[in-house]
Amino acid sequence: MLQPTYLKQFLYGICVCLVFMAQRVNAQVVIGTPNLGFTQACASDSFNTYNTTFVFSPESALNASNQFIIEMSDASGDFTEPTVVHTTEAGSVTVSPATIAFSIPETTAGENYRIRIKSSAPAATSSRSVPFAAYYKIQDSPFTINNLVSTGVYCSGGSYLLSIDNPGNGNNDSPLQYPSLTFKWYKETGPTTSAFVADGPTLSVSTEGTYFVRTNYGTCTSDSFSNRVTISEAVSGEANATIVSSLGNPYCPGEGFTSLSTISGVSYQWYKDGNIIAGATDQMFQTNESGIFSVQVDLGDCSASGTIDLVSELFESSIDVPEFNEMSEEDSLLVTVTTTAINPEFIWYLNGNIIASATGASFEATEFGDYVVRITQTTDCTTSVEYLFSIEEELDLFPEVEHIPNLISPNGDSINDTWIIPAQYVSGTDTEVIILSSQGKIVLQTKDYLNNWPETDLNLTNINQVYYYIITTADNKTKKGSITVVK
Repeated sequence: MLQPTYLKQFLYGICVCLVFMAQRVNAQVVIGTPNLGFTQACASDSFNTYNTTFVFSPESALNASNQFIIEMSDASGDFTEPTVVHTTEAGSVTVSPATIAFSIPETTAGENYRIRIKSSAPAATSSRSVPFAAYYKIQDSPFTINNLVSTGVYCSGGSYLLSIDNPGNGNNDSPLQYPSLTFKWYKETGPTTSAFVADGPTLSVSTEGTYFVRTNYGTCTSDSFSNRVTISEAVSGEANATIVSSLGNPYCPGEGFTSLSTISGVSYQWYKDGNIIAGATDQMFQTNESGIFSVQVDLGDCSASGTIDLVSELFESSIDVPEFNEMSEEDSLLVTVTTTAINPEFIWYLNGNIIASATGASFEATEFGDYVVRITQTTDCTTSVEYLFSIEEELDLFPEVEHIPNLISPNGDSINDTWIIPAQYVSGTDTEVIILSSQGKIVLQTKDYLNNWPETDLNLTNINQVYYYIITTADNKTKKGSITVVK
């Protein structure tokens, strides 16, 4: 009688286990609607972390391999093609309520995004969150329009096109470099108020006023906005064409060329100091000079002109020696530069090599060669100027020679280039020197001979052309002979 009782108990235990296992297999988890730890997601490269908190039940229903997934809708709140913005590690979230951080994609831009939470084991999906504005501010700095020219003019009955500069001037971070961005144009209605005008990267204006554009980041605040441009109508046929220097005015030439920009028109002609600049027929003109620059702009049915007195911050300086210098081997040459440069730095070079000991405004040169001194202003506008000069060995015009030479070769090699005669016949001895061509024409006659004939090209017709000389001393002693000039 005992055996059936044990069998019943055994079968009962098996049934209980099967029921328990069936309940475990069919267990479900319910995920509550996610609560947002923010009201709007205004992300950037410096901040992109947002939290959501949700509850789920029962905790025991989660498998060890379970992952929670945060999905984000499109900008209208639709989950047809959701974007996964975060997935937890398997089994890392086991306690309810749970808080998970996520980041939004760089392409996010809209006012009605939602998120939802999904579990993988067992599979479950929460309801959608409340809608929220979300934008990734991929560009969040001021930018320029109209080449930073603050004005624009249109002819009566016409219009003026405003556009975002791409890439813009200087370090302008043009938002046109980011294809996903959109833009909204505004017209000022008061000192601190404005009205929306239109969308797009350009705006055709036919009404006078001051306009600007913002990158469309919806209700998120942003620093991605343009300069203001005031548009007017040319009622008299002639209008003002504002000119702007990209490096400012005065400008620092050490930063390179500055770009002069004017209002948009049909054609352009630039002038400097009242003179036409050949080929300068674009809306922009680059220069590294100072002067009064002006432009004539053809607007189609009317015209405009403008002028700017452009000033360079290049300092003034000078050097007290000529470009070419001579000295004897035992002499030296003191060279001094003067400058108005602020906190100047001086670097001296000889034949391309820095002279380490020369760091001041003066230098005493004792060697022959090619010199350069560079003056650099090291405060405010950093810029440099250079002066070049050379020192050669002084030519001895009156060397000691015993005989009157009868051959010279004036080829520019500084050897036997001129007819050098003994010292008793040169300048200061009251000796007359006459040189005649082979036809008897006097080519030189002087009582002050400096050993410098010929000073100019003789235009020789023969390879070895012959000249004749007559030397008459103060006591009427005469010497005669020939001079062969070798070509």
